[in-house]
Amino acid sequence: MTQSLWLATSESVSLSSLSSSTTCDVCIVGGGLTGLYTAYVLAKAGVDVLLLEANTHFGHGTTGHSTGKLTAQHSIVYANLLEKLSVDEAQLYYQLNQQAIEKVTQLFPKGSVKQVDSLLYAQTKDGYAQLLKEWNAYKVLNIQSKITTETELPFPITKALCMSQQAQINPVEVSNFLAKEAQAMGAKLYTNTRVQQLNIAQNNLHTEKNISVQYKKLILCSHYPIEAFKGLKLFKLSNSRSYMVAGKIAETMQGQYLSVDFPSRSIRTATINNEHYLVLGGANHIAGETVNTEPYYDAIANEMKENFEQEPIYRWSAQDIETPDIVPYVGRITNSLPNVFIATGYRKWGISNSFVAGDILSSLITGSRSEDGAIALYSPSRTKFGAQFMQMLKVGGFVAKEFITGYMRNASAPTCTHLGCKTKWNEADETWDCPCHGSRFNAQGEVLEGPAVQPLKLD
Repeated sequence: MTQSLWLATSESVSLSSLSSSTTCDVCIVGGGLTGLYTAYVLAKAGVDVLLLEANTHFGHGTTGHSTGKLTAQHSIVYANLLEKLSVDEAQLYYQLNQQAIEKVTQLFPKGSVKQVDSLLYAQTKDGYAQLLKEWNAYKVLNIQSKITTETELPFPITKALCMSQQAQINPVEVSNFLAKEAQAMGAKLYTNTRVQQLNIAQNNLHTEKNISVQYKKLILCSHYPIEAFKGLKLFKLSNSRSYMVAGKIAETMQGQYLSVDFPSRSIRTATINNEHYLVLGGANHIAGETVNTEPYYDAIANEMKENFEQEPIYRWSAQDIETPDIVPYVGRITNSLPNVFIATGYRKWGISNSFVAGDILSSLITGSRSEDGAIALYSPSRTKFGAQFMQMLKVGGFVAKEFITGYMRNASAPTCTHLGCKTKWNEADETWDCPCHGSRFNAQGEVLEGPAVQPLKLD
């Protein structure tokens, strides 16, 4: 079935929708891992927090469709960061994400977080060269690691790069825990409450039922921020979609794996209700670019059968956003709007970065100086003009092409309610996908993923 393993096997928290207009100090839009953790941290600090989630349950967006890997090993990242940032900045990125693992281990109940090793593996000469380059970056940044040929994988590899003391979670269970803890701290949480209008100048928003929220500060944790056009964030974010399958397996692994060769593959195991599962993912493409996505599912399903002799039971896809310099955007959306904050651009590594983001946002709002270095590193307003300009050309050019060709080739297709691009029907997931900025709608036209907030007109 086309449903995430986590959502299919774990009962997620659903609360009442917002039924009357209200006020708050901080309004958070988005009830995934970032929004829930931020609500928890702020409420614990005594801040008046209100959180709005568009879905009927928490964690049903990007969080519930993730791999659940809680790690600082974000593929080939540190060698790339050393080309874009200073040694101190790259080292801080590692430290923040590693500290997130330690915080999560302390915060959540025993059994909610499984300690594992994370391994990047190569099967080709080119892949091995990438591993060596990344390993050298680890040495520069004092990251404990080792090169090995020993893995639990049922196929040959050239080498693997192991980072110990990493972890994995069930993202829905963790979301449930955070929702309950945030409420216990005094946060007001609502599900089935979709924001459809932001009035930034007046510090208020309106839901689809025309209920208003007056706030002092606004945090957008809605994956692709509704107000992405501020500071041209719209053209600094690229959207990609990847695919996952899951099936039962006899026993779990002690490690979690990611290939560095093309096409990339992500491998982990999980235990849910005393049943062991294998999760295999990969096969990326620009979101909305491909109409027939069935071959992507078929490719990883066939690999599960061939390499692990297991039949997939669940399958799902996930959408991920990347910034020009691959460091997420977390903080004030622009200096001219000091009361509006965003958290986005996790580049498939939103589990650890969600906890980093929550601490940064809390520090900014409460005035704490504990996250000063992180605030600067993750700032949406950081000056990296060259990389941003190239990303604007790349993404903006693709958007312009899709806008024009959409009207020429798909004149009868529904128009995305975000900025007017023509959507494409995704046969495998049974969704209308927008190739311009990644909005997704179900067969009835209801919004599944933003930045769109209005449903499609299917008449």
